[in-house]
Amino acid sequence: MREIFEAELQQLGDGLVDMSRLVESAISRAGTALLEADHQLAQDVIASDHEIDKLERELDERCVHLLAQQAPVATDLRIVISALRISATLERMGDLARHVAEVARGRYPAQAVAPAARETFEKMHEAAVHVAGRTSQLLTTRDVELAAEIEQDDDRLDTLHQDTFAAMLALSWSGTAQETIDVTLLGRYYERFGDHAVSVARRITFLVTGDFDTEHAHSRAEV
Repeated sequence: MREIFEAELQQLGDGLVDMSRLVESAISRAGTALLEADHQLAQDVIASDHEIDKLERELDERCVHLLAQQAPVATDLRIVISALRISATLERMGDLARHVAEVARGRYPAQAVAPAARETFEKMHEAAVHVAGRTSQLLTTRDVELAAEIEQDDDRLDTLHQDTFAAMLALSWSGTAQETIDVTLLGRYYERFGDHAVSVARRITFLVTGDFDTEHAHSRAEV
């Protein structure tokens, strides 16, 4: 009976990794669609978001089943509860990738990002793809040191988010009203993507150590 339960827990972990890899692909393709004004690629990202949503529903159902049938305690309970929270966070990350793709699609054939902000968004794209890859790796390895590195990666996205405001407030800013709105929204999407990666990292740290930094967790409220 224990062997079956452990196999089910392993399936939960594998499902989270699969979900994270879909998110990693989504944010990579969404950023490329944004920077290259690729309408088809943006549409593909939007259409494929349902795969992430479907995986979340399946994982949640497994978690509920395990809670009801196995009544886990201690570490086993932490695994199931963490899986529930992480799947919800990954789903939100997928939504943010979809939002980036929707902006790219909505402005086609024009570029959504004003020229003055393009370099910043190239760096945000690179940073988001990097943090997404680390998140997938973390879910595979449960390496606490890697979890700490994800927080540092998020600091990079926070700094770049501030750079978007600096660009728009500069006297040289010549973007249209629509470009200003798009840069504001896109910067927020990328910044929140990093925050959610940190949420996953802290959940994994909690899973491994049993410690959860509630003060920092509350400061990054899920939205």
